[in-house]
Amino acid sequence: MIQITIIKINEYGPWTLTLGCDREHELQMLQASLYKEVQKLFSDKNCLAFLNRSDEFFVVTNGLTLNDHIAIQKKLEELFELKLTMSIGFAQTPFDANLKAHEGKQSPVILNKEHNIFGFVNGKADQKVTIMHFDVDDLSSSRKIKSPYEISSTMFRLYSSMLEFFLEKKSLAFFMGGDNFMVVSNDNAKEYAQKFIQRAKADLNLLLNCGIGIGKTSREAAKLATKSLDKIREIRDSGKEKPEILETSCF
Repeated sequence: MIQITIIKINEYGPWTLTLGCDREHELQMLQASLYKEVQKLFSDKNCLAFLNRSDEFFVVTNGLTLNDHIAIQKKLEELFELKLTMSIGFAQTPFDANLKAHEGKQSPVILNKEHNIFGFVNGKADQKVTIMHFDVDDLSSSRKIKSPYEISSTMFRLYSSMLEFFLEKKSLAFFMGGDNFMVVSNDNAKEYAQKFIQRAKADLNLLLNCGIGIGKTSREAAKLATKSLDKIREIRDSGKEKPEILETSCF
């Protein structure tokens, strides 16, 4: 079981129009500041936030109760003039948890009217999160013959392929910057990772590494996934034959 919280800025489009045409720099600074605070407040609770379209965030919130969400929402309301909505959902897969959160907002199922919190909370039960951490093997070789913008084009083509593939597997993929990607997965992570690595090799001529982490919270799962990925790099750099996938679990 996994719990997802979706945070969205209310009426963001109409509000931006009130700033006039010379507003883009202000909006970018606001979005960056908001992301920083969202990540900080949730990471303090052993959760991990993912940026989605800049005005929206996905947070894997296993272990968090409604009261935890209210406390974070209060802090965000103190720091920003804009109103934010939190929609919470839980299910057996990350994508279905996303659907449940969306359903809670659309119905609506109101959990706390004062602080705009909707959906369904699982709280302290069923604490298990699986996260994959992908990176591109030996991207530095490509940088010698391609410009930074061409590298970015390659990364976004990889991300597009990743989104499509993992959506079919009811998992959620996010671009973390550079050549790093994280996927909030379900119990078939190793099988999915192997199939996607084969696809990236065949379709994009890219070699990927994948560390998998299984933890009680999203922050712990991400830590273990990165630990696995770092181990793959260490094996590669030692001159030994590296595995493409390595899994670490706290269970």
